[in-house]
Amino acid sequence: MVNRGSGSTVVGVVLPVKVWAQRFAFGLLVASAFTLMLLSKAETVLIERSQTAVVDAVTPLLEVLSQPAQSVGNAIEEVNGLFLLNAENARLKRENALLLGWQNEARRLQMELDALRSQLSIAADPIPRAIGARVIADTAGAFVRSVVVNAGTQDRLLRGQAAVTVDGLVGRVAAVGRRSARILLLTDLNSRVPVVVQSTGDRAVLSGNNSARPKLTYLPRDSAVSPGDRILTSGNGGVFPPGLAVGIVAEVGKAGITVQPLVNYARLSYVQVLDYGPDGILPTPRVTQPTGPTPHAAAPVAEKPHPPTDPATDVTTAAKAAAGTVP
Repeated sequence: MVNRGSGSTVVGVVLPVKVWAQRFAFGLLVASAFTLMLLSKAETVLIERSQTAVVDAVTPLLEVLSQPAQSVGNAIEEVNGLFLLNAENARLKRENALLLGWQNEARRLQMELDALRSQLSIAADPIPRAIGARVIADTAGAFVRSVVVNAGTQDRLLRGQAAVTVDGLVGRVAAVGRRSARILLLTDLNSRVPVVVQSTGDRAVLSGNNSARPKLTYLPRDSAVSPGDRILTSGNGGVFPPGLAVGIVAEVGKAGITVQPLVNYARLSYVQVLDYGPDGILPTPRVTQPTGPTPHAAAPVAEKPHPPTDPATDVTTAAKAAAGTVP
């Protein structure tokens, strides 16, 4: 026979305790919370140590329990990444096909350009050396729009060189030290850049006015410039090389034509200064001395007065003034 006396005794003791705990569970929880609040006020260090110990003890369990949820989250992210990857791959394939078409067209145009240059005996443009520099200070103020870079004469920087980024023209080198240089931005009041409107071919001068958008000056009156037209350097005056991207026409109104520069000066961190060597963009022409006897001086001839020119269309004079060749 099996002795069931001890089992019935345990059940008889546990059952009343369970019933009592179920009836007074809410009260016990309230009392425990109140006790913990009192202890937290009285024994702050003890409670903090107890909390730390509990967290340390539960952390392995939480790590084990979080693994399934984390695994599910990672699986969902991988599935979403696969869908996004397929879409991105399709987009890149379309862009690659488009770029291949442009590449073939560019090669064809380059071959045609080389053939025309060889027939016309046009001298090739000099290839500059790019000098990288980091912007270390922004000296923008009420009357000055310039930045300071950490390159100078020891890096072959010279006054007047063009500073560019991958977006376009930044400005020109205005002052050079041994280890630093100051670059005058396109928006500065003293900045004058000979430019050309790409869509119409009209030449003008981009004049800074200490605002975010410089203005086009010396533009022909019959020029059909519209917002969105690209502005490039014309190369007049020999200061800036031709073909550098400058900006986009932002507004055409009675107050003038404003241009939005392509370079974001608020995020300007690095620039490249174009070095064309000691001769610059336009090499200095060599003057040959005449040989033989010196002819007798001829009598001075009175020069005829030249007809007045319209300053609004005299772009060449403005370009020379920007280059510093006109007093």
